[in-house]
Amino acid sequence: MSEHNRTGNFEQEALPHLDAAYSLARGLTRNEQDAEDVVQEAYLRAFRFFSGFRGGDARAWLMRIVRNTCYTWLHVNRPLQVAKEFEENVFHPDSCAPNPEEAVLQNDNGILLRKALEKLPPNFREVLILRELQGMSYKEISDITGMPTGTVMSSLSRARGRLRQALSGHKSGGTASSSPRIEGANTNECMRVDHR
Repeated sequence: MSEHNRTGNFEQEALPHLDAAYSLARGLTRNEQDAEDVVQEAYLRAFRFFSGFRGGDARAWLMRIVRNTCYTWLHVNRPLQVAKEFEENVFHPDSCAPNPEEAVLQNDNGILLRKALEKLPPNFREVLILRELQGMSYKEISDITGMPTGTVMSSLSRARGRLRQALSGHKSGGTASSSPRIEGANTNECMRVDHR
């Protein structure tokens, strides 16, 4: 395959998923610039190994690369933070009440949701982002994460519970929404929260 054809095929398969890749990286790194760096590195890796892509679901293939690149980046750049997050078994809400400025900022549901998501351990953030923001099936998430489908489903259930708990912790300030759908400023911040 010529370099021109390879580049064209890669662009056709990978570029439509750039927003999804950034959304996952942003959710895992919790920082816009770091997410941009991770996505750039992931796309370079994907391009380098594109000849090994044998067709199928390009989005799942690419998201697996983004996920792995993200965890590698976190391991190198934030090893203590990653270790602490993976050791968390129980969510502990912040005991500090926000100051008045912070309370005003938290009135925006997008900000509130993002803060609640950032408090979740990475494995819970990841399944919520892939399922709720990216609309991926349990099987696709299983392929990306390497978890069995049943584990994906139970992780998603626990993640939703912790997200509800985090959002209800903010409710005392009168900012959480009781609506089953919380919408932020853009579609990357929109997430469905099941109340089942």
